[in-house]
Amino acid sequence: MENVTVGEAAHARSVYQTTKQSSFVHRLRRDLYKNRIIYFMALPVVAYYIIFQYIPMYGASIAFKDFSPMKGIWGSTWVGMQHFTDFFNDVYFGRILTNTLLISVYNIIFGFPAPIILALLLNEVRRNDVFKRFVQSVTYLPHFISVLVLCGLIVDFTARNGIINDLLAFMGMERITMLLEPGLFRTIYVSSNIWQEVGWGSIIYLAALAGIDQDLYEAATIDGAGRFKQMLHVTLPGIMPTIIILFILRMGSMMNVGFDKIFLLYNPVTYETSDVISTYVYRKGILEANYSFSAAVGLFNSVINFALLVATNKISKKVNETSLW
Repeated sequence: MENVTVGEAAHARSVYQTTKQSSFVHRLRRDLYKNRIIYFMALPVVAYYIIFQYIPMYGASIAFKDFSPMKGIWGSTWVGMQHFTDFFNDVYFGRILTNTLLISVYNIIFGFPAPIILALLLNEVRRNDVFKRFVQSVTYLPHFISVLVLCGLIVDFTARNGIINDLLAFMGMERITMLLEPGLFRTIYVSSNIWQEVGWGSIIYLAALAGIDQDLYEAATIDGAGRFKQMLHVTLPGIMPTIIILFILRMGSMMNVGFDKIFLLYNPVTYETSDVISTYVYRKGILEANYSFSAAVGLFNSVINFALLVATNKISKKVNETSLW
Protein backbone atom coordinates (compact mmCIF):
# COMPACT_ATOMS: atom_id res chain seq x y z
CA MET A 1 0.00 0.00 0.00
CA GLU A 2 2.88 2.32 0.88
CA ASN A 3 4.57 1.57 -2.45
CA VAL A 4 1.44 2.58 -4.31
CA THR A 5 1.22 5.78 -2.31
CA VAL A 6 4.86 6.63 -3.01
CA GLY A 7 4.38 5.90 -6.69
CA GLU A 8 1.30 8.06 -6.88
CA ALA A 9 3.14 10.89 -5.13
CA ALA A 10 6.04 10.64 -7.56
CA HIS A 11 3.62 10.64 -10.49
CA ALA A 12 1.84 13.68 -9.07
CA ARG A 13 5.14 15.54 -8.69
CA SER A 14 6.11 14.65 -12.25
CA VAL A 15 2.79 15.88 -13.58
CA TYR A 16 3.14 19.08 -11.54
CA GLN A 17 6.66 19.76 -12.84
CA THR A 18 5.58 19.09 -16.44
CA THR A 19 2.56 21.37 -16.07
CA LYS A 20 4.72 24.07 -14.47
CA GLN A 21 7.30 23.91 -17.25
CA SER A 22 4.59 23.94 -19.90
CA SER A 23 2.97 26.95 -18.25
CA PHE A 24 6.32 28.78 -18.12
CA VAL A 25 7.02 28.07 -21.81
CA HIS A 26 3.52 29.26 -22.70
CA ARG A 27 3.96 32.51 -20.76
CA LEU A 28 7.39 33.04 -22.31
CA ARG A 29 6.07 32.56 -25.84
CA ARG A 30 3.16 34.89 -25.15
CA ASP A 31 5.47 37.55 -23.73
CA LEU A 32 7.86 37.24 -26.67
CA TYR A 33 5.02 37.66 -29.13
CA LYS A 34 3.37 40.49 -27.21
CA ASN A 35 6.60 42.49 -26.83
CA ARG A 36 8.27 41.34 -30.05
CA ILE A 37 9.02 44.89 -31.19
CA ILE A 38 10.85 45.70 -27.95
CA TYR A 39 12.85 42.46 -28.09
CA PHE A 40 13.68 43.15 -31.73
CA MET A 41 14.97 46.61 -30.77
CA ALA A 42 17.10 45.05 -28.02
CA LEU A 43 18.72 42.51 -30.35
CA PRO A 44 21.54 44.82 -31.63
CA VAL A 45 22.50 45.74 -28.06
CA VAL A 46 22.49 42.11 -26.93
CA ALA A 47 24.46 41.10 -30.02
CA TYR A 48 27.02 43.86 -29.36
CA TYR A 49 27.69 42.69 -25.82
CA ILE A 50 27.85 39.03 -26.80
CA ILE A 51 30.22 39.62 -29.74
CA PHE A 52 32.47 42.33 -28.32
CA GLN A 53 32.27 41.77 -24.54
CA TYR A 54 31.60 38.12 -23.73
CA ILE A 55 33.15 36.12 -26.59
CA PRO A 56 36.53 37.94 -26.28
CA MET A 57 36.66 36.84 -22.62
CA TYR A 58 37.78 33.47 -23.99
CA GLY A 59 41.06 35.15 -24.89
CA ALA A 60 41.78 35.74 -21.18
CA SER A 61 42.82 32.09 -21.02
CA ILE A 62 46.21 33.04 -22.48
CA ALA A 63 47.01 34.44 -19.03
CA PHE A 64 47.44 30.81 -17.96
CA LYS A 65 49.42 29.75 -21.03
CA ASP A 66 52.73 30.48 -22.68
CA PHE A 67 50.94 32.00 -25.65
CA SER A 68 52.49 31.90 -29.09
CA PRO A 69 50.72 33.46 -32.11
CA MET A 70 52.05 30.62 -34.26
CA LYS A 71 50.51 27.92 -32.04
CA GLY A 72 47.31 29.77 -31.20
CA ILE A 73 45.42 29.68 -27.94
CA TRP A 74 44.67 25.94 -28.02
CA GLY A 75 48.16 24.95 -29.07
CA SER A 76 50.04 27.08 -26.52
CA THR A 77 51.54 25.40 -23.47
CA TRP A 78 49.60 25.58 -20.20
CA VAL A 79 51.68 27.22 -17.43
CA GLY A 80 49.01 27.81 -14.79
CA MET A 81 49.68 30.68 -12.38
CA GLN A 82 53.28 31.21 -13.53
CA HIS A 83 52.66 34.66 -15.06
CA PHE A 84 50.82 35.86 -11.96
CA THR A 85 53.71 34.70 -9.78
CA ASP A 86 56.20 36.49 -12.03
CA PHE A 87 54.11 39.67 -11.81
CA PHE A 88 53.89 39.57 -8.02
CA ASN A 89 57.63 38.96 -7.77
CA ASP A 90 58.49 41.65 -10.32
CA VAL A 91 60.75 44.40 -9.04
CA TYR A 92 58.28 47.02 -10.29
CA PHE A 93 55.15 45.42 -8.79
CA GLY A 94 55.13 47.60 -5.68
CA ARG A 95 55.75 50.79 -7.66
CA ILE A 96 53.04 50.36 -10.26
CA LEU A 97 50.46 49.14 -7.74
CA THR A 98 51.19 52.08 -5.42
CA ASN A 99 51.04 54.60 -8.26
CA THR A 100 47.77 53.14 -9.58
CA LEU A 101 46.12 53.18 -6.16
CA LEU A 102 47.39 56.66 -5.23
CA ILE A 103 46.25 58.27 -8.48
CA SER A 104 42.87 56.53 -8.20
CA VAL A 105 42.45 57.58 -4.57
CA TYR A 106 43.39 61.18 -5.40
CA ASN A 107 40.88 61.14 -8.25
CA ILE A 108 38.18 59.94 -5.85
CA ILE A 109 39.07 62.35 -3.03
CA PHE A 110 39.40 65.46 -5.21
CA GLY A 111 37.75 64.53 -8.50
CA PHE A 112 34.59 62.78 -7.35
CA PRO A 113 33.23 65.65 -5.18
CA ALA A 114 34.10 68.33 -7.78
CA PRO A 115 31.04 67.86 -10.07
CA ILE A 116 28.79 67.58 -7.00
CA ILE A 117 30.07 70.90 -5.68
CA LEU A 118 29.71 72.53 -9.11
CA ALA A 119 26.15 71.24 -9.45
CA LEU A 120 25.25 72.54 -5.98
CA LEU A 121 26.74 75.94 -6.76
CA LEU A 122 24.91 76.17 -10.09
CA ASN A 123 21.71 75.12 -8.37
CA GLU A 124 22.02 78.13 -6.07
CA VAL A 125 22.21 80.51 -9.05
CA ARG A 126 18.47 80.98 -9.51
CA ARG A 127 18.12 84.49 -10.88
CA ASN A 128 20.98 84.99 -13.32
CA ASP A 129 20.28 82.34 -15.99
CA VAL A 130 22.73 83.89 -18.45
CA PHE A 131 25.64 83.49 -16.04
CA LYS A 132 24.53 79.97 -15.17
CA ARG A 133 24.42 78.87 -18.82
CA PHE A 134 27.79 80.53 -19.47
CA VAL A 135 29.44 78.63 -16.60
CA GLN A 136 27.87 75.37 -17.75
CA SER A 137 29.12 75.84 -21.31
CA VAL A 138 32.64 76.75 -20.22
CA THR A 139 32.92 73.77 -17.88
CA TYR A 140 31.43 71.33 -20.42
CA LEU A 141 33.80 72.24 -23.27
CA PRO A 142 37.02 70.56 -21.99
CA HIS A 143 35.24 67.18 -22.02
CA PHE A 144 34.97 67.37 -25.81
CA ILE A 145 38.65 68.12 -26.32
CA SER A 146 40.55 65.02 -27.49
CA VAL A 147 43.08 63.57 -25.08
CA LEU A 148 45.90 64.26 -27.53
CA VAL A 149 45.03 67.96 -27.78
CA LEU A 150 44.46 68.18 -24.04
CA CYS A 151 47.86 66.68 -23.27
CA GLY A 152 49.43 69.09 -25.75
CA LEU A 153 47.86 71.98 -23.83
CA ILE A 154 49.12 70.56 -20.54
CA VAL A 155 52.65 70.22 -21.95
CA ASP A 156 52.57 73.84 -23.13
CA PHE A 157 51.09 75.17 -19.88
CA THR A 158 53.64 73.34 -17.69
CA ALA A 159 56.71 74.03 -19.87
CA ARG A 160 59.49 76.21 -18.53
CA ASN A 161 58.20 79.13 -20.58
CA GLY A 162 54.52 78.19 -20.14
CA ILE A 163 51.78 80.24 -18.53
CA ILE A 164 52.02 78.47 -15.15
CA ASN A 165 55.72 79.21 -14.91
CA ASP A 166 55.03 82.78 -15.96
CA LEU A 167 52.73 83.11 -12.95
CA LEU A 168 55.33 81.49 -10.68
CA ALA A 169 58.03 83.84 -11.98
CA PHE A 170 55.71 86.80 -11.43
CA MET A 171 55.41 85.76 -7.78
CA GLY A 172 59.19 85.48 -7.49
CA MET A 173 59.42 81.69 -7.72
CA GLU A 174 61.81 79.65 -9.84
CA ARG A 175 60.83 78.34 -13.28
CA ILE A 176 60.77 74.54 -13.61
CA THR A 177 59.83 72.00 -16.26
CA MET A 178 56.94 70.50 -14.35
CA LEU A 179 56.52 67.29 -16.32
CA LEU A 180 60.12 66.38 -15.50
CA GLU A 181 59.43 66.62 -11.76
CA PRO A 182 58.24 63.23 -10.39
CA GLY A 183 56.65 64.87 -7.36
CA LEU A 184 54.35 67.02 -9.51
CA PHE A 185 53.05 64.39 -11.93
CA ARG A 186 50.11 63.17 -9.83
CA THR A 187 49.05 66.74 -9.07
CA ILE A 188 49.12 67.65 -12.77
CA TYR A 189 47.25 64.52 -13.78
CA VAL A 190 44.49 64.79 -11.16
CA SER A 191 43.97 68.55 -11.53
CA SER A 192 43.81 68.31 -15.34
CA ASN A 193 41.35 65.44 -15.03
CA ILE A 194 39.11 67.54 -12.78
CA TRP A 195 39.30 70.44 -15.24
CA GLN A 196 38.34 68.15 -18.11
CA GLU A 197 35.46 66.26 -16.47
CA VAL A 198 33.95 68.49 -13.77
CA GLY A 199 31.38 70.12 -16.05
CA TRP A 200 30.37 66.93 -17.82
CA GLY A 201 30.09 65.04 -14.54
CA SER A 202 27.81 67.69 -13.07
CA ILE A 203 25.08 67.04 -15.67
CA ILE A 204 23.67 63.99 -13.93
CA TYR A 205 23.65 65.79 -10.56
CA LEU A 206 21.85 68.77 -12.07
CA ALA A 207 19.26 66.35 -13.45
CA ALA A 208 18.86 64.82 -10.00
CA LEU A 209 18.52 68.30 -8.45
CA ALA A 210 15.75 69.12 -10.91
CA GLY A 211 13.76 66.20 -9.56
CA ILE A 212 13.67 67.41 -5.95
CA ASP A 213 10.20 68.50 -4.81
CA GLN A 214 10.15 72.31 -4.48
CA ASP A 215 7.62 72.04 -1.65
CA LEU A 216 10.45 70.75 0.53
CA TYR A 217 12.33 74.02 0.07
CA GLU A 218 9.21 76.00 0.92
CA ALA A 219 8.69 73.94 4.07
CA ALA A 220 12.32 74.43 5.07
CA THR A 221 11.99 78.19 4.51
CA ILE A 222 8.90 78.30 6.74
CA ASP A 223 10.88 76.45 9.42
CA GLY A 224 13.52 79.18 9.26
CA ALA A 225 16.21 77.33 7.30
CA GLY A 226 18.54 79.52 5.23
CA ARG A 227 20.05 78.64 1.87
CA PHE A 228 22.97 76.73 3.42
CA LYS A 229 20.76 74.65 5.72
CA GLN A 230 18.38 73.96 2.84
CA MET A 231 21.32 72.60 0.90
CA LEU A 232 22.37 70.38 3.83
CA HIS A 233 18.93 69.07 4.78
CA VAL A 234 17.02 69.10 1.47
CA THR A 235 19.35 69.24 -1.53
CA LEU A 236 22.04 66.79 -0.46
CA PRO A 237 19.61 64.13 0.84
CA GLY A 238 17.67 64.51 -2.41
CA ILE A 239 20.65 63.62 -4.59
CA MET A 240 22.32 61.20 -2.15
CA PRO A 241 21.06 58.02 -3.94
CA THR A 242 22.58 59.33 -7.19
CA ILE A 243 25.86 60.11 -5.44
CA ILE A 244 26.02 56.64 -3.90
CA ILE A 245 25.30 54.82 -7.17
CA LEU A 246 27.95 56.81 -9.03
CA PHE A 247 30.42 56.24 -6.20
CA ILE A 248 29.86 52.48 -6.40
CA LEU A 249 30.46 52.58 -10.15
CA ARG A 250 33.60 54.67 -9.62
CA MET A 251 34.94 52.11 -7.15
CA GLY A 252 34.35 49.42 -9.77
CA SER A 253 36.88 51.11 -12.06
CA MET A 254 39.32 52.22 -9.39
CA MET A 255 42.25 50.29 -10.88
CA ASN A 256 41.57 51.61 -14.40
CA VAL A 257 43.69 54.74 -14.44
CA GLY A 258 43.46 56.40 -17.85
CA PHE A 259 46.19 54.97 -20.08
CA ASP A 260 46.01 57.60 -22.84
CA LYS A 261 46.72 60.66 -20.74
CA ILE A 262 49.45 59.04 -18.65
CA PHE A 263 51.12 57.59 -21.74
CA LEU A 264 51.18 61.02 -23.41
CA LEU A 265 52.45 62.84 -20.31
CA TYR A 266 54.86 60.51 -18.57
CA ASN A 267 58.52 59.85 -19.36
CA PRO A 268 61.28 57.67 -17.88
CA VAL A 269 62.25 60.46 -15.48
CA THR A 270 58.82 60.36 -13.81
CA TYR A 271 58.27 56.58 -13.87
CA GLU A 272 58.59 56.38 -10.10
CA THR A 273 55.33 58.32 -9.65
CA SER A 274 53.60 57.97 -13.03
CA ASP A 275 54.05 54.36 -14.10
CA VAL A 276 50.74 52.53 -13.55
CA ILE A 277 49.38 49.09 -14.37
CA SER A 278 48.02 50.09 -17.79
CA THR A 279 51.31 51.60 -18.99
CA TYR A 280 53.23 48.63 -17.57
CA VAL A 281 50.96 46.26 -19.51
CA TYR A 282 51.58 48.30 -22.66
CA ARG A 283 55.34 47.99 -22.35
CA LYS A 284 55.22 44.29 -21.52
CA GLY A 285 52.51 43.28 -23.94
CA ILE A 286 53.12 45.48 -26.98
CA LEU A 287 56.77 46.54 -26.84
CA GLU A 288 58.12 43.24 -25.48
CA ALA A 289 55.43 41.05 -27.12
CA ASN A 290 54.84 39.20 -23.84
CA TYR A 291 51.14 38.69 -24.43
CA SER A 292 50.49 36.08 -21.76
CA PHE A 293 52.16 38.11 -19.03
CA SER A 294 50.26 41.28 -19.95
CA ALA A 295 46.99 39.29 -20.08
CA ALA A 296 47.68 38.00 -16.56
CA VAL A 297 48.27 41.53 -15.30
CA GLY A 298 45.10 42.75 -16.99
CA LEU A 299 43.09 39.85 -15.50
CA PHE A 300 44.48 40.65 -12.05
CA ASN A 301 43.41 44.26 -12.55
CA SER A 302 39.87 43.24 -13.55
CA VAL A 303 39.48 40.87 -10.60
CA ILE A 304 40.46 43.62 -8.15
CA ASN A 305 37.98 46.02 -9.78
CA PHE A 306 35.21 43.41 -9.55
CA ALA A 307 36.00 42.72 -5.89
CA LEU A 308 35.94 46.44 -5.07
CA LEU A 309 32.60 46.86 -6.88
CA VAL A 310 30.96 43.95 -5.03
CA ALA A 311 32.38 45.01 -1.65
CA THR A 312 31.34 48.66 -2.06
CA ASN A 313 27.87 47.66 -3.21
CA LYS A 314 27.44 45.30 -0.24
CA ILE A 315 28.61 47.93 2.28
CA SER A 316 26.32 50.55 0.75
CA LYS A 317 23.37 48.17 0.87
CA LYS A 318 23.92 47.53 4.56
CA VAL A 319 24.57 51.15 5.53
CA ASN A 320 21.86 53.05 3.63
CA GLU A 321 19.96 50.42 1.60
CA THR A 322 21.06 51.94 -1.72
CA SER A 323 22.83 49.62 -4.12
CA LEU A 324 23.17 48.50 -7.72
CA TRP A 325 21.55 45.15 -7.00
